[in-house]
Amino acid sequence: MSPPVPPRLRVAVLNRVFDNTGGGAERYSIALVEQLALRHEVHVFAQQINHHAPGVAYHRVSMPMRKPRWLNQLWYAFATWRATRTGFDIVHSHENTWHGQVQTVHVVPVRHNLFHKRTGWRRLLRWIKVLTSPRLLIYLGLECMRFRPVKARRVVVTSASLGSITAATYPGAEVMTSVITPGVHLPAQPANDDDKVRARRTLGLPAQGFCLLFVGNDYRKKGLDTLLEVLAMLPEPTVLAVVGNPGHIPEFRQRAESLGIGGRVFFLGVMQDVGAAYLAVDALVHPTLEDTFAMVVLEAMAHALPVVVSGAAYCGISGLLSDGVNALVLEDPRNVQALGAALEKISRDEELRRTLGGHARIFASAFRWEYIARQQESVYLSSLAASRL
Repeated sequence: MSPPVPPRLRVAVLNRVFDNTGGGAERYSIALVEQLALRHEVHVFAQQINHHAPGVAYHRVSMPMRKPRWLNQLWYAFATWRATRTGFDIVHSHENTWHGQVQTVHVVPVRHNLFHKRTGWRRLLRWIKVLTSPRLLIYLGLECMRFRPVKARRVVVTSASLGSITAATYPGAEVMTSVITPGVHLPAQPANDDDKVRARRTLGLPAQGFCLLFVGNDYRKKGLDTLLEVLAMLPEPTVLAVVGNPGHIPEFRQRAESLGIGGRVFFLGVMQDVGAAYLAVDALVHPTLEDTFAMVVLEAMAHALPVVVSGAAYCGISGLLSDGVNALVLEDPRNVQALGAALEKISRDEELRRTLGGHARIFASAFRWEYIARQQESVYLSSLAASRL
């Protein structure tokens, strides 16, 4: 017996930047919208829009001031509250707002960052800092209202580790919180040698040699500094492609030059579709210092790429991975020797790469966006049912 068909809903999605180049949170929101729009009427409210999907209505929210960011955040919250007060079954916010029955949280709470493990006079100093900072007051105030238990409110976090942090930070929200990880579009089949040659030519990467991939907008937080240090220790045929925020390129290009590897690091900047990079390389390296999930790891795995990634203390997806089975997991991503050993091992052992890549693709197949959208749909229906009690 087939499951009942859910009712067609009118859904408002709140995301200030609706652009695939924005980062993991933006790509998460966009992929969900694309799936949900197949069954529901979806309206996107954003200040920056660089996307088009059939059946989606786009509403540009004004931006009277780009800076300070906290003031723009407050304006966006107010403007979207006014625009979505009526006419929608569900308001789904990916932003720090006080309204919206469904709140998807992509980052560690501000309150946790401010007060975690701070007691006594250190905690008092933090409160003084908050009370004298309009920026912190606004961010913390919006967040407290976001996690406030109200009728039909549902909070979604992107990993179990983030769920543990939010539960410890806002205990009252735990009962209304669920985990819905990012998903992935699974390619029909992994890249072959011809695909790799074409992709390297398109991106301007060397046709020969072992090529690593780094993807991230915050180069420092995602561990590029350590990775460059390790690359300098690896054999010269090994090169690195870097995808992400072009604003960070001058600093890290200079760092690569100082290490004597300037000719082995290829800064590709922002890519609307990172798919070509996944086709071109031999492995993804993600030595991140903080990631609530890390969509890039899941995407690389979907392309049957072997991945080297920080452990669960630093990266949410690693709590689901098995070291040596579907990934190489780093206990400490700042450990140059450990990262170097992992990369040397993966570059020299073709059979290991093939095994890790095969298991990675199997792992990723359980996270297809169509499955994730069904989970999100269940949260919507749960919220609606609660609102009718």
